[in-house]
Amino acid sequence: MVQATMAVYKAAISSFLPTPSKSHYVFNLRDFSRVIKGVLLCPSTNLKEGDKLIRLWIHEVYRVFYDRLIAEEDRRTFFQIIKETTSNFFKQTVDKVLSHLTRSGKVTDDNIRSLFFGDYLKPDSNVKAYDEIIDLKQLTSIMEYYLSEYNNVSRTPMALVMFKFAIEHISRICRVLKQDNGHLLLVGVGGSGRQSATKLSTFMNDFNLFQIEITKNYAKNEWRDDLKRVMIKTGVESTQTVFMFNDSQIKDESFVEDINMLLNTGDVPNIFPADEKAELLEKMQSVARADGKRIEATPLSLYNYFIEKVKANLHIVLVMSPIGDAFRNRLRMFPSLINCCTIDWFQVWPLDALEMVAHKFLEDVELEFEVRKEVVALCKYFQASARSLSANYFSTLRRYNYVTPTSYLELILTFKVLLNKKRHEIDLMRNRYLVGLDKLEFASSQVSVMQKELTDLQPELIKTSAETDKMMIKIELETVEVDAKRELVAADEAVANEAAAAAQAIKDECEGDLAEAMPALEAAVSALDTLKPADITVVKTMQNPPGPIKLVMESICVMKGIKPERKPDPTGSGKMIEDYWGPSKKILGDLKFLESLKTYDKDNIPSSVMKRIRERFIEHPDFLPQVIRNVSSACEGLCKWVRAMEVYERVIKVVTPKREKLRIAEGEFAVQMEMLNIKRDELKTLEDKLQALNDDFEIMNNKKKDLEDNIDLCSQKLVRAEKLIGGLGGEKDRWTEAARLLGIRYIDLTGDVLLSSGTVAYLGAFTVDFRVECQTEWQILCKEKIIPCSDNFSLSNTLGDPVKIRAWQIAGLPVDAFSIDNGIITSNSRRWPLMIDPQGQANKWIKNMEKSNRLGVIKLTDTNYVRTLENSIQFGTPLLLENIGEELDPMLEPVLLKQTFKQQGVEVMKVGENIIEYSHDFKFYITTRLRNPHYLPEVAVKVCLLNFMITPLGLEDQLLGIVAAKEKPELEEKKNMLILESAQNKKQLKEIEDKILEVLSSSEGNILEDETAIKVLSSSKHLSEEITEKQIIASATEKEIDITRMGYKPVAVHSSIIFFCISDLAHIEPMYQYSLTWFINLYVQAIAKSEKSDDVTKRISAIKENFTLSIYNNVCRSLFEKDKLLFSLLLNVGLMKGKGEVNEEIWRFLLTGGVALENPYHNPASEWLSEKNWAEIVRASHLPELEGLMDHVIQNISKWKIIYDSAKPHKEVLPDQWNSLNGMDHLIIIRCFRPDKIIPAVQDFITTIMGKTFIEPPTFDLAGSYHDSHCCAPLIFILSPGADPMAGLLKFADDIGMGGESTQTISLGQGQGPIAAEMIESALVSGTWVVLQNCHLATSWMPALEKITEEVIVPEATNKSFRLWLTSYPSDKFPVSILQNGVKMTNEPPKGLRANMLRSYLNDPISDTVFFTSCNKPEIWQKLLFGLCFFHALVQERRNFGPLGWNIPYEFNESDLRISTRQIQMFLNEYEGVPLEALTYLTGECNYGGRVTDDKDRRLLLSLLSIVYNDDLIHKDHYKLAPGEDYFVPLHGSYQSYIDYLRNLPAVAHPEVFGLHENADITKDNQETNQLFDGVLLTLPRQSGGGAKSPQEIVEDLAADILSKLPNDYNLEAVMAKYPVVYQESMNTVLRQELIRFNRLTEVVRSSLINIRKAIKGLVVMSSELENVFDSMLVGKVPNMWAAKSYPSLKPMGSYIVDLLSRLQFFQEWINKGPPNVFWLSGFYFTQSFLTGVSQNYARKYTIPIDHIGFEFEVLKEEKNVDQKPSDGAYVKGLFLEGARWDMVKMVIGESLPKILFDVMPIIWLKPGISATFLHENIYFCPVYKTSARRGTLSTTGHSTNYVLSIELSSDQPEYHWINRGVAALCQLDD
Repeated sequence: MVQATMAVYKAAISSFLPTPSKSHYVFNLRDFSRVIKGVLLCPSTNLKEGDKLIRLWIHEVYRVFYDRLIAEEDRRTFFQIIKETTSNFFKQTVDKVLSHLTRSGKVTDDNIRSLFFGDYLKPDSNVKAYDEIIDLKQLTSIMEYYLSEYNNVSRTPMALVMFKFAIEHISRICRVLKQDNGHLLLVGVGGSGRQSATKLSTFMNDFNLFQIEITKNYAKNEWRDDLKRVMIKTGVESTQTVFMFNDSQIKDESFVEDINMLLNTGDVPNIFPADEKAELLEKMQSVARADGKRIEATPLSLYNYFIEKVKANLHIVLVMSPIGDAFRNRLRMFPSLINCCTIDWFQVWPLDALEMVAHKFLEDVELEFEVRKEVVALCKYFQASARSLSANYFSTLRRYNYVTPTSYLELILTFKVLLNKKRHEIDLMRNRYLVGLDKLEFASSQVSVMQKELTDLQPELIKTSAETDKMMIKIELETVEVDAKRELVAADEAVANEAAAAAQAIKDECEGDLAEAMPALEAAVSALDTLKPADITVVKTMQNPPGPIKLVMESICVMKGIKPERKPDPTGSGKMIEDYWGPSKKILGDLKFLESLKTYDKDNIPSSVMKRIRERFIEHPDFLPQVIRNVSSACEGLCKWVRAMEVYERVIKVVTPKREKLRIAEGEFAVQMEMLNIKRDELKTLEDKLQALNDDFEIMNNKKKDLEDNIDLCSQKLVRAEKLIGGLGGEKDRWTEAARLLGIRYIDLTGDVLLSSGTVAYLGAFTVDFRVECQTEWQILCKEKIIPCSDNFSLSNTLGDPVKIRAWQIAGLPVDAFSIDNGIITSNSRRWPLMIDPQGQANKWIKNMEKSNRLGVIKLTDTNYVRTLENSIQFGTPLLLENIGEELDPMLEPVLLKQTFKQQGVEVMKVGENIIEYSHDFKFYITTRLRNPHYLPEVAVKVCLLNFMITPLGLEDQLLGIVAAKEKPELEEKKNMLILESAQNKKQLKEIEDKILEVLSSSEGNILEDETAIKVLSSSKHLSEEITEKQIIASATEKEIDITRMGYKPVAVHSSIIFFCISDLAHIEPMYQYSLTWFINLYVQAIAKSEKSDDVTKRISAIKENFTLSIYNNVCRSLFEKDKLLFSLLLNVGLMKGKGEVNEEIWRFLLTGGVALENPYHNPASEWLSEKNWAEIVRASHLPELEGLMDHVIQNISKWKIIYDSAKPHKEVLPDQWNSLNGMDHLIIIRCFRPDKIIPAVQDFITTIMGKTFIEPPTFDLAGSYHDSHCCAPLIFILSPGADPMAGLLKFADDIGMGGESTQTISLGQGQGPIAAEMIESALVSGTWVVLQNCHLATSWMPALEKITEEVIVPEATNKSFRLWLTSYPSDKFPVSILQNGVKMTNEPPKGLRANMLRSYLNDPISDTVFFTSCNKPEIWQKLLFGLCFFHALVQERRNFGPLGWNIPYEFNESDLRISTRQIQMFLNEYEGVPLEALTYLTGECNYGGRVTDDKDRRLLLSLLSIVYNDDLIHKDHYKLAPGEDYFVPLHGSYQSYIDYLRNLPAVAHPEVFGLHENADITKDNQETNQLFDGVLLTLPRQSGGGAKSPQEIVEDLAADILSKLPNDYNLEAVMAKYPVVYQESMNTVLRQELIRFNRLTEVVRSSLINIRKAIKGLVVMSSELENVFDSMLVGKVPNMWAAKSYPSLKPMGSYIVDLLSRLQFFQEWINKGPPNVFWLSGFYFTQSFLTGVSQNYARKYTIPIDHIGFEFEVLKEEKNVDQKPSDGAYVKGLFLEGARWDMVKMVIGESLPKILFDVMPIIWLKPGISATFLHENIYFCPVYKTSARRGTLSTTGHSTNYVLSIELSSDQPEYHWINRGVAALCQLDD
């Protein structure tokens, strides 16, 4: 097995090489050990059969080597390796060992996917053994079990589908987590399931999951704290932990470095400070004891034990995305990411996975089997087609969009949700219509039934009426009898009542008297009740009771009539006294004593007793209850009783007689009542009889009424039915139709919702064309697959609600279909929308739409945005996050993923540290202003990307609205009212119909009986008719208005085209950004300012003209010179396209010259027509208007040569039938023959179509820009080299009174940001100006500046005169919002001599009248001034000619001119004469010359200055400044006369004016042409070429080709032997030095090419240097690596190699044949050493000091070779003359021939001699440079590194002529 593993390991290393796209294919011995360790995971008890071990080994090898493979062919290769290894080492076939995995008996790579080993099959067993898993169904159900367990305990449950692909990855992760030190690197795009798989695997192993939580200010310290936490968790607490780390959490690359260390050593150096470490080691001691380990207590061994435990318990899982270079670079920098991890590459989900997911999620959706199958198939297709669409999108528009598995889930879930929702909606609507129809049906069926009923009821009614009348007579008779009886009874009743009253009076009286006695009596009785026998006993036992007791007892005895005992008086008086105590005791002893008192006969008390009582006791002072209470409570009660009896007796005497009287009265009353009752009975009998009659009458009457009611109801119902049928009968057909359509729609929903879901899930980010194209394709497929769907699918028909859409549009959503779809996607997507919104349309719409819902608006730069976010989530208000960049704050993750969980039954969400309640009303919108943001899949999968860029249609409508509102305000106002009104009407109609249907469907039983329902229906119907009528009138009015509005449509279309031309400019320079608001403001101004007219057509063209010009001027001031013509061309072609006047093919051809293919036709005029041009002519002949061009050219060469030779070919008439060509076709001819004249040709083209104005950009006008700005709009100077706007700005500030203190300037740079912010804040209040210079140097502070301009500089807080001025070079970091809202200006020297001089004259100080006229020698002053301005224009304009103009393009600028003009004036005022020398020195050497570093440039500068600073200019009139008639110094005149003169100069100056040959224009013009066309191409979508080679193949072929041609290095030792160092021959030394240098270069070239080939094959790692070589070779540039070791060269790769090979050949011949007769000067690496060698030979030969020696030069007649060497010096060849030619006849330097830019010099003899003796007569000192760039760096010699020497060439012209021509000799050409 070890041998087999070894074999696989070696095979993997040789087969799978780390190419750039597979940089993780790096294997090492750890992989070997991982296989063995993996096999050891399985206990030996489980490996009883031999084959199982082989299966286990195959599984482990697959896990270690196979899981990282990314390409299909690599996987097949690996399978072959395994097949071979198994049969070679185990002598078994794979087919046999794995036979159970396949039915056919042949095992394929795909079958091995089903080979699983794992320890998770028995979740509940204690010992989990790593063993084979054979039953895949059981495996799936176990995984699902784990998943549901996880979801039960997790806060964020995962809705995973356990398809095989997911199970494989989970199983792989579990396997690694089971091993000690097992780490994983999971690679896949965002949304492929990497994190979910890790979470579940961690849960399955019962490990702890640790993830860092990124917050806004998470940095290095927080990271280190997290690492410490995880190390302590694993090392001290011994918790098995999985640390999952995602590449989106890498806020700083140092994080990866720490992870790298952790992987490798389990430690991060110095992570624990000393105090924490000490604490840690203390803990480790106790941990070691607990583990039963005996460890030395030294810090080192304890710490090592800690690290050992960390390694054992920590598993790092890195989750990375392979998109972009970051992944490759990280692997390159941190090798442990590969070495220490098992790599698992997450593929694109396989089809079975997509299918299973779809089936799983759609299982509970009602679909027919066939349809379901097709829906799943289409879902899979959507995923694939969206992926290819994204690739196409990128190649055409360079816009990114990613399609990930998350998008697929989004599609399916959206489909499911929407389908159920729409089905429910439609079902409901349809049912309501059907119920409505049923009710109508019922009503009409009832009509005949009711009419029959009416007829039946009539006769019955007549019969009943007659019976009722008879009854009535009978009742009247009876009533008379009853009344008579009633009177008799009443008289008797009166008598009885009197008697009753008398009796009652007596009764009342008795009761009144008794009322007095009764309470006392009752009190007494109750007093007796309170006595207890015990109380009595106490009294009884007294021997000698106190007086009061005796007194009481005595009274009791008296009451009971008991006699006293007679006893002698105890006082001793001798009398006998009555003693009641004895009897008293007896009574008390009687058990019934109390009872007897209670039943005492109180009505018959003997009067004697009473008398006694009254006399003896009642008045006695002691006989009072309160007195007696003090002695005995028992006696108190008895006393009360006695007193009560006394009172009662007194009353009763009075009452008794009265009672008697009462008895008699009552007796009489009874007799009377008896009589009365007899009479009453008689009356009752009579009354009952009458009542019976009345009851019968009532019944009869009711019957009659019922009949009447019934007849009435019936008539009413008939009326209602009529109403219902009449009112809603009209709806019947409509409803029937509606119900039918809804039925169809219900069936079609499946397809429609599927297409809609596809659009919502995949197409949001695309532009309109891509979206429509894709939808169409999908729909066709839907039809083919027989999925029911509508014929003309549109998102708004399926998911849109017209009323809602109307509301959106009123809130500012553009009206085109694309924008409406965006709105629908926003409201139907399951994810929150992120809108790409460069024009702020979406922003505006959301703000209006959600205004009433308390919308919150935040930016990520806000300090407290988290608070706002939390509040919105909690209270369910909408929130808009605006102006985001390409990254989102990780804090937002839970919000974007809607990660809510339940806490105490409430749904909550964790945002940052806080847990907050989650309201389902919360809505979240995100917008970005970036035009083309690149959102990586990590961001894109969390949001719903929406492209909200405005579409031409949407913009047209807005512009039309504006122009109509301005032109016909009353109409537009009416239209807007109508829009609102009709929106309202439609809404009401919808509501009414809903109400009608609602009433119909909700009314129970018979609707005809429901009066209110019918009322509601008829009023609704009435209302709806009214509204419909209104709507018809409104629609008619709207139509009328629309016709009027549409009259202005041309303006809107025209302007909309212009906007898109402008917005394309951003592709050219990042600073060219213009906002829609800015555009619309200009549009409104143009409407207001353009000429009024009643004739609409005239008016329209006036607006168009005014607006186009206004836009042109406004945009031009913010464009660089190079782009102004480009803008005019774009504008021109854009407007032509709008009118359909441009053929795309011709336009593309003009820009690119067609696609270059092999040209089979022979060039008929190769001597003057270049191959490139000829190929273009051939290709142009295929264009519609130019067919036959090629043949005509072949037949008429001479005619076409006229065009070729012409100075103004674009003005020439074309030969024969081509003379009628115009427009673009004419431009193409010019392109084919004279591409250098495209610029003037384009200018003519624009002039013809749009007018001359559009090729004459306005001059820089600071005041104008200032007037266009306001306090809240910053003014931005876009800088270009040589432009310094500061002086002009400060002067302008002075002019309008803002100078001095009122303008503060600061140059931005490190640390200046906060200072600038303070300046702005104080200036806002004081209303002064702030100038921030060089914003491009403070890119990090730009977001802060953006925030200031948006939030601090607001109208209400800003002083009106405040202005913020910014200067910046173009930078893509400059905030877009500032660019869009600010006023942008460029301040470059204008293009062309005329414009340049005009500008000098129109700007300060010359434009200042005081300055212009304040010189005491006005005539001389104005001549010199004019000359100086001419000179200034000359030196600036010469820069356009490249090295011919200046070796180094100096930044001559306004300040040089300003100081020089002031000096002229000062010197003229102070001197008598004109001190020309002084002026020449100051201007030439100081002001302008101070910038000049190259001595040849200084020579040129002074030469140019001599043209204007000379006596002739001063003394002659009309002094000519240049050849020709145009340029002279005008006669002395007013300021205006100079301006007029300048305005009449030619727009384009001939090169002669600058002292150059006319050929100089060719190079410049060709460059300008290319620049123009390249610029235009940047604004167009790319066209993709087909079937080219891949970049790797191209570079591989190129490298092989070069290597095959590169000779071996020179053998220096052999050369040294042949050419030793000798005193006489310095050339030997020169040769040796050259060879060393060339060897060094070829060594680099050779090794880099060998390595790049290896790197492409993956044999070596692609380092960053090699990557640079790769990229350079791809575009045909010389790589930096070579250039660093090379001689200077500007040649492209191909020519460079040819050149290098010829140089090597030159030296090889020298070595072989000895020094040549003629040296190839250009062949030397370091030419100066050769020249020194020549001088040295001469010096040594004639013993002259070398520093006295110079060269004389003689040009020979020979061009290529000379037969013998010269006696002294050397012959050299290989020079090219630029700017002139060598006249072989006159043997002098002469003018170049037309269109020949370089002339080959014949052989030159360098004759050394003593330089002091040379005569320099009639010569031109011609500098020799190595390359055409001429500039190099200044070396120690004071010469540029590019400079070789100056040669003297004979000349018959003055030297300055050639100096001004820029003549030089070059060692090599560029190509």
